[in-house]
Amino acid sequence: MNAPVLRHGLIALSLVIFLLAPANAAGQEAEPGSDLRVWLVTAGPGDAVWERYGHNALRVLDTRTGYDVSYNWGIFSFGQPVEFIVRFLQGRMLYMMAPFDTRAMLGAYAQANREVVLQELALTPAERLELQAFAENNAQPENRDYFYQYFLDNCSTRVRDLLDLVLGGRLEEGFGEVHTHTSYRWHTRRLTQVDPLIYAGMDALLGAPTDVELTVWEEMFLPLTLRDAIRDFDVVRADGSVGPLVLSEEIAVPSTRPAEELSPPRWLWQFLFVGLFLGAVFGSLALPAVRTSTIGRRIVYGIAAAWSGLFGLLGLILTGLLFTDHVFSTWNENLFLANPLLLLVAVSLPLSNLDPVWSRRALTVSWVCTTLALVGLLWQLAPLSGHQNGMFFALLLPGHLGLGWGLRSVVGDAIT
Repeated sequence: MNAPVLRHGLIALSLVIFLLAPANAAGQEAEPGSDLRVWLVTAGPGDAVWERYGHNALRVLDTRTGYDVSYNWGIFSFGQPVEFIVRFLQGRMLYMMAPFDTRAMLGAYAQANREVVLQELALTPAERLELQAFAENNAQPENRDYFYQYFLDNCSTRVRDLLDLVLGGRLEEGFGEVHTHTSYRWHTRRLTQVDPLIYAGMDALLGAPTDVELTVWEEMFLPLTLRDAIRDFDVVRADGSVGPLVLSEEIAVPSTRPAEELSPPRWLWQFLFVGLFLGAVFGSLALPAVRTSTIGRRIVYGIAAAWSGLFGLLGLILTGLLFTDHVFSTWNENLFLANPLLLLVAVSLPLSNLDPVWSRRALTVSWVCTTLALVGLLWQLAPLSGHQNGMFFALLLPGHLGLGWGLRSVVGDAIT
């Protein structure tokens, strides 16, 4: 074949390829969902109590349109204070899901000095499309509200469950039987220790159900656990192929905050010291110098009345929680120590300064409370108890014993 013929042939072939290429390209439509990219967005702890556990969302970017949105399941409002307080007391907190502009959301976290980590997820186009469709439907006014349960149904469990849905249940399959040697109480203590009053208050309100050991799946109620768990997680696809769930990870917003504590504090001895001190103060009523001094007796009565009123009120709250949807406040053995009967002691002690008969009434109720506390101690030591509330026995039992002993001496003097 001579050169001119070959050259003309190549030109003709090139022309055919050029003419046919657009038709082929037009006929090859992109798979639905291939224009989408998905990230797990995880924010570190903040200053407010409800921010101590961190937060997360799912970011979806449409690379064709540039639409960049993060779906957030952690929105609540103080807009109607009365309704908010009522729902809080009932354990029926109303939370909402809504999409946020990703750039604006990251800016808000930067202002709050909260670290944000982005993990791009290796989802198939179909999985990305399903995730976006579910989130968009969830964001509709008729679907966006849900009853918040701080351990079982929160911003992180909603994200976890949606990822598990599009992955065909593989997350729960991978983490549902992996135990952590931690509990809801363990994490609550760990994350609230920066504020001892909040730490003690929340620990007092949580019952025995929070002491059950968690699996990694359950521990994903914490956004940072979900972030860390999927980091090295491999997904087994329907065709048998295996690949990492996380394509890449980056710190989108750095923070100067110290890292969160890795374990809860051991404050048993501090609680015991305070308990023994108060028990000694109340028991000082047995000393003649205090018992026969009007000023000394009234000072001790005042401290004991405040102590009884505080923990009597706590007992009233614990009793009320039994009739709400606060499922993790059920079977709270702190009721052995802090019960509403203490309110009667709180009222009787000041009245004892007017009429000694009130001292006998305070003594009677105090003995009942002390007996209940001792029964609680026996229950706590028995293998039947699963409630890890030894700190509160250290704090309150010495006070019960000291007050009962001191009032016994006061009433004995009045009788003689």
